[in-house]
Amino acid sequence: MDVRPFWLAGRPATGDAELTVTNSHDGRVVGLCSVPTADQVEEAVAAAVAVRGQAAALPIHVRADALAHVSRRLAERAEELARLIMEENGKPIFWARGEVNRAISTFRFAAEETRRLSGEVMRLDTEAGSAGRLAYISRVPHGPVLAITPFNFPLNLVAHKVAPAIAVGAPVIVKPAPATPLSALVLGEILAETDLPEGMFSVLPVPNDRAGALVEDPRLPVVSFTGSGPVGYAIMDQVPRKHVTLELGGNAAAVVLADADLDWAASRVALFSNYQAGQSCIAVQRVIVEESVREDFLARLVPAVEALVVGDPADDRTQVGPLVSVEAAERVEQWVKEAVAAGARLLAGGTREGATVAPTVLADVPHDAKVSCEEVFGPVMIVQSVSGVDEAFATVNDSKYGLQAGVFTRNLDVAFRANRELEVGGVVIGDVPSYRADQMPYGGIKESGVGREGIRSAIVDFTYEKVMVLTGLSL
Repeated sequence: MDVRPFWLAGRPATGDAELTVTNSHDGRVVGLCSVPTADQVEEAVAAAVAVRGQAAALPIHVRADALAHVSRRLAERAEELARLIMEENGKPIFWARGEVNRAISTFRFAAEETRRLSGEVMRLDTEAGSAGRLAYISRVPHGPVLAITPFNFPLNLVAHKVAPAIAVGAPVIVKPAPATPLSALVLGEILAETDLPEGMFSVLPVPNDRAGALVEDPRLPVVSFTGSGPVGYAIMDQVPRKHVTLELGGNAAAVVLADADLDWAASRVALFSNYQAGQSCIAVQRVIVEESVREDFLARLVPAVEALVVGDPADDRTQVGPLVSVEAAERVEQWVKEAVAAGARLLAGGTREGATVAPTVLADVPHDAKVSCEEVFGPVMIVQSVSGVDEAFATVNDSKYGLQAGVFTRNLDVAFRANRELEVGGVVIGDVPSYRADQMPYGGIKESGVGREGIRSAIVDFTYEKVMVLTGLSL
């Protein structure tokens, strides 16, 4: 099996060690990639620093054309990339194809946003003392970006860091998840086809225990991290003077009110509690149902969950595949067992075979059970009943997380009330909290993170406003 090179300052390179990537469904080795040495990591950082001025000065058309090229090439290689994601992540091919399509859109949106980048002009002669003065306000990159990306979306979540960095003219160093580096390496291959200057990007599959040195490096002023809360906040504590953006976890709630379309709600909750094997920060974890429709809803939900196709990720029919590892599946299984031992009722699932956990529905779960108050990151949902809207929204907010929430209602007043009162970064009306459009602002509050993704939002995060005042003008 060939060893894939990594990308060092825009060039393929090999180090002195190899990383083995396996398929969690059957344990097969699906790829080998080279791991950079410490000297090569230093070379990548030095190259990013050396090119930062040239990168920031790149004409808009060069940045936009590079991003558009990546979008086109991803489309041309879509099936290859989908199968690569399926192999390294265990994600069913159905969902892997969806991820590739999203990455194609992410780079296209970035190309479009890049062409819209422009300074703002502000007249300052609103006071007599500023006669003849005008301000030109532009956005300037903080500098090279360190992008630390997770395993659950190994292509599109890399795209959400790389694309806005290129858009603003910031060099970017990607540290992909050790379990799933192959998609990011193909992205590096495509980036190498563009006219971006050498040093503009590196993809360095170093192990997690070597990431700390990159985080601490003062030459990388921006750290954009997606992953677990403990690691994210440790990074923020580690480098308090850096510009750190954190996309962290959640235990997303779906509220089902009495006026909802119960068939629609049950089908969406069933699917999106279990998509990506529940390994999404906005997978449905808590289902909060108005008491008057609880039994009718459960009568629809449980059969919908049991009807999901669980199996081989390579099968086009499969909707729920394995978790990223057997260890991850064992943890989820243990959390379910702990909840049942504490009094929860098991309505569906609860079993494990290797890395695959059957889609699981729990009721009457104690509030302090891990499956209720922590992030499961597996195909598990809990169902709670509430008396009405007041209790439903209070229950959503009774969490240390605040990423997104879904509210199934047909009442417009309730929808706007949800937007006012729910302590989350995004409220989805009439659907699950798992909905995300790649151009919209995306991120959370409380322990779900700091900052926003979505191309325009990330452009703001990666830059600062700079003001030039022109004097002595005839306005």
